[in-house]
Amino acid sequence: MNWSAALPTFLITLREGVEAALVVGIVFACLQQAEQQKLHRWVYLGILSATVASFVVGLLLNLGIQGLQTSEYIYAPVFKQLFEMGLGVIAIAMLSWMLIWMTQQAKFLKAEIAGSVKSALEQNHKAAWAIFSLIFIAVFREGLETAVFIVAKFSEGWIPVVGAIAGLSMAVLIGMLLFKWSIRINLQQFFQAMGVLLLLIVSGLVISALRHLDAAVVAFSQINSTVHHTCGLDNTSCVLGPLIWDLSGILPDRQFPGILLKTLFGYTQKLYLVQAIGYLLFWVIVGSLYFRSLSQPTQLNPATKPN
Repeated sequence: MNWSAALPTFLITLREGVEAALVVGIVFACLQQAEQQKLHRWVYLGILSATVASFVVGLLLNLGIQGLQTSEYIYAPVFKQLFEMGLGVIAIAMLSWMLIWMTQQAKFLKAEIAGSVKSALEQNHKAAWAIFSLIFIAVFREGLETAVFIVAKFSEGWIPVVGAIAGLSMAVLIGMLLFKWSIRINLQQFFQAMGVLLLLIVSGLVISALRHLDAAVVAFSQINSTVHHTCGLDNTSCVLGPLIWDLSGILPDRQFPGILLKTLFGYTQKLYLVQAIGYLLFWVIVGSLYFRSLSQPTQLNPATKPN
């Protein structure tokens, strides 16, 4: 069984979960200071509702893929590959935005959440709904990003889901260490290290998304014989250009350690020109924005009581 497929979802769920745990912990601290413990149940309800909503979205997306895979419609194989490519692109965009945005906004996180809770409590009879909405949006945003990534990786079976559960459990433990037992953790270093790992994982999605695009063109060319002769001559892909390397005999991506490199960093035993260009462009654009954001001072360690 390929347990290495659990590592990317574990890391992403861990990071997303810790981010959500920060929001939840700060809200709890604000409510505690305002002596509004009666609203705690709305926080728990927001967490539960957002988790269920994220699961439902992921389930619907997966059902869409399964439906296309079993469909007898002649162009179903083409649409399946395009659908998976679209999920990959969405996951790349959402996770890249999350990495850069969170790094830039981290120093304002505590103040912004404390201000939102204060505004919610000023609404009197609507305070419960305002607290619920705040928690739901924060947790659902993280859950949606994770769900899209898991579905994009679901071709590897249920193992990524196991990694997601483990990552979520670890995030809950870190949240309890921070806010229940007041154990200090250097969250700035944690998020920086996780950010670099997530950049490596997301950059691998670029290669995967382009592979699905090529597979869609191949499927289309097999259905339409009129374009079949234009696709994939010798070592040239349909849309990915010429083959740069073929390491299938030296480092196959279905055996260890190649499968681990593929799972974590997007390694592929066959790399084409367009994939290499896309990979480099991702690092030039997203990577440079992320590392530039790290130069800004942050204050990620939350106090148990808001200012």
